Amino acid sequence: MNKAKRLLVVMDPIDHIKYQKDTTLALLLAAKEHGFELHYAELQDLRLRDGVAEARTRPLEVRADANSWYSLGEDATSAMGGFEVILMRKDPPFDTEYIYATYILERAELAGALVVNRPRGLRDMNEKVYTAWFPQCCAPTLVTRDMEEMAAFAATHGTIVCKPLHGMGGRSIFVLTPGDKNSAVVFETLTEYGQRFAIAQKYLPEITTTGDARVLLVDGEPLPYALARIPAAHDNRGNLAAGARGVARPLSARDRWLAGEIGPALRAAGMLFVGLDVIGDYVTEINVTSPTGVRELQAQFGVDAAELLIQALDKRLADLAGTSAR
Repeated sequence: MNKAKRLLVVMDPIDHIKYQKDTTLALLLAAKEHGFELHYAELQDLRLRDGVAEARTRPLEVRADANSWYSLGEDATSAMGGFEVILMRKDPPFDTEYIYATYILERAELAGALVVNRPRGLRDMNEKVYTAWFPQCCAPTLVTRDMEEMAAFAATHGTIVCKPLHGMGGRSIFVLTPGDKNSAVVFETLTEYGQRFAIAQKYLPEITTTGDARVLLVDGEPLPYALARIPAAHDNRGNLAAGARGVARPLSARDRWLAGEIGPALRAAGMLFVGLDVIGDYVTEINVTSPTGVRELQAQFGVDAAELLIQALDKRLADLAGTSAR
């Protein structure tokens, strides 16, 4: 009899998720349908002991039930390298604790687990800074600690967007218009008076009409639809967590070109599930840490990104098994 495939998910508390929207739950339901035995851990459950990645894990059952979507079994200490797949779905902020977790996950990867997304990629590909590897895909962008440089960037490009490098969900995003008297304090706040890097980008007015579109890539290939997040009338932010409205739409030719420029590099780096944030013709972020939008695309167009990702995992596991057998 074939040994059951074991999948460990590392995530934020499952009892706090939003059932109708949560992408991690969609991935777990799809993995269950593919015969994976599911296990659960949170960040505080991970540890390194004498170079071995271990975790306090619990068996996990998931259900398509808005009132009772999970149950957990008794906890046990497990060597993380013994799982066939580890899904790293802890949300940002991408802080030092997150980085430490990637070291533990990398030890699990070296012990034989397929970690998605790959720990080294999570460390190397900051979601805002990694756009610099694809300048042909991006609007004018500045990453700096220098407040005077940020002011000069604003003077050159007019309306700009400023944000920290470690945030998520629309937190601490500022839109500054020419002559905005808050500019200096925004630069001071984001850089902590020149002690921390921040990012400034040319404002793309398409955010108010076509929104901030999430293009999901599975193993480097884009899904046929994007989730356009349209800001609320009283807000500038195209983030669902900040009240934006999610509207699915077919990919444009430009979307496909952007995915073609970036997708192969992601695939080569072992980043199986990534979201490109696209405003107008440009990528503004490359989301490698727990990208979302799966539930909305499935509800509006019937595109099952979760199923496609689990199929990609199965293919990777088969390829790894074939390699080890030779």
